[in-house]
Amino acid sequence: MTTRTHGTMLGRREDLGRYAIFLVLVGIYLAGLAASSAFGDPKYLFNMVRQVTPVGIAAIGVTLVMILGGVDLSIGAVISLTSVLCASLMAGDAANLHSAILLTLAAGLVIGAMNGALIAFSRVSPFILTLGMGVAIVGLTQIYSGGTAKGIVSPGFREFFNHRMGGSVPVLTLAFFVLLGLGLLIEKCTVFGRQVFLIGSNRSAALLSGLPIRAVTMATYSLSGLFGAFAGIALLARSGVSSTSAGQGLEFQVLAAVVLGGTTFEGGRGGITGTLAGVLILVIAFNLVNIGGLPYHMQLVVMGTIIILASALHGWLSRTSS
Repeated sequence: MTTRTHGTMLGRREDLGRYAIFLVLVGIYLAGLAASSAFGDPKYLFNMVRQVTPVGIAAIGVTLVMILGGVDLSIGAVISLTSVLCASLMAGDAANLHSAILLTLAAGLVIGAMNGALIAFSRVSPFILTLGMGVAIVGLTQIYSGGTAKGIVSPGFREFFNHRMGGSVPVLTLAFFVLLGLGLLIEKCTVFGRQVFLIGSNRSAALLSGLPIRAVTMATYSLSGLFGAFAGIALLARSGVSSTSAGQGLEFQVLAAVVLGGTTFEGGRGGITGTLAGVLILVIAFNLVNIGGLPYHMQLVVMGTIIILASALHGWLSRTSS
């Protein structure tokens, strides 16, 4: 075999590994199309993306954290808190809309910065620390809200985000893609994004190279908190009602989407583009079992099985290419 032929085959195998998750996405979409003609309707597809927008937005920040070699288990609690906080600050008054959104985003940023600072300046495991932070935030949310829905959204808030551009594309879906573009810009076009990958790939080498590991860690977790707050606002816009348990369990969906997309817990690998594919696989799986009319608990079993099979196929394709 010539060197040129070997190089060509190696390049093709690398491409297969890079795009494995998209092959899985195409496969599960074709399965959906075979199960229901609704999957061929653009309006239905955009509505699916609207359903998963809170998870997708939160997954952007968590992807960066996991590329760094960390994890953020507080993200579901952040979504719940910011959803309740935003509705409470709006208080049903249009004049409060902008300040409520800004203060809510600031709250998410502060929580993320606290996670980052504690991880950067201590030796506590990110898994344990963010898990503890999540539990504390759940308690604070219950105390703040009294355990019930609190606040009323400003007039026009929900109507704006659920308006369909051109009769098909919800504004909330467009907002998700705008934030996705922002995340990709940070990941691929900034010095900070390159530093996140370098630290995640080899922390010791990054330290010897003089990279500002603590500052990057704080900034990355701050972004995760910020995107978590955006997700809380998106969840409020989708439902129109704040709930103290709105984000309960969403951290598992977020992590599933990120890992499905090829971002590993070891750090230094993956990316937001793959996470988008993971998010879409999750929502297609959910809609497939929903179309099947299965009871809720059986839906969870089937959707979990689909996630496992999709992950296994993605992993096999990736290993085949290496």
